[in-house]
Amino acid sequence: MEAKVKEIIEKIRPLLQQDGGDVEFVKMENNKVYVKLRGACAGCPGAIMTLKMGIEKRIKQEVPTIESVEAI
Repeated sequence: MEAKVKEIIEKIRPLLQQDGGDVEFVKMENNKVYVKLRGACAGCPGAIMTLKMGIEKRIKQEVPTIESVEAI
């Protein structure tokens, strides 16, 4: 399951990088994924929306057992 999550994050990264941001997989624990937002995403007012409506939504579509994606 962790490998699948990492694969999805790698597919999402180029989209974030186009806007000067980035996302990095940190760990997976108890069906929760922890990521670090970097670049323009770090501290951006829209980062939570990107995290929940973009990254989390995509991961949950492909790996339904994931409960949430949290930023560290």
